[in-house]
Amino acid sequence: MTLAYIGFGSNLEREKHARAAYQELARLGAVRASTVYECQPVGFESHAFYNFVFELDTTLSLHELQHVLREIEIKWGRRIDAQKFQDRTLDLDILLFGDRVSSDKPIVPRSDIFKYEFVIRPLVELCPQFVIPNDGRTVEQIWQQFDSPKNTLTSVDFRF
Repeated sequence: MTLAYIGFGSNLEREKHARAAYQELARLGAVRASTVYECQPVGFESHAFYNFVFELDTTLSLHELQHVLREIEIKWGRRIDAQKFQDRTLDLDILLFGDRVSSDKPIVPRSDIFKYEFVIRPLVELCPQFVIPNDGRTVEQIWQQFDSPKNTLTSVDFRF
């Protein structure tokens, strides 16, 4: 079994897609989720996003998990040709996959951990003492040293 951390984002029918993602991932293994946060889009103008992180205990390999996540995204309305800075029904990104390091797709650890509050803050809730492979710092240390603006997120009272 491998603990994987998967980032979730949606700004279209957010509640529906958050619940759908949770149900889909629960079929793959034991799953828990961080607090759901609302934040403004980064890089484009649109509706606010729901962002949070799943912790998934899985028997799938890294590439199998990536394939399954892509299938889930498409099943729930993500366009195959979706671009980076546009609206999302459901976006699932592998942030961490155990102590695995991969410089090929999917790249893990994902660099978003070091860039975005909506990624690192939920990770602090789920695994503060996890040591980031190839970095050596814990998730909590990265959060403490985070130099981008903090407190850009609003927690949402959300039940799966």
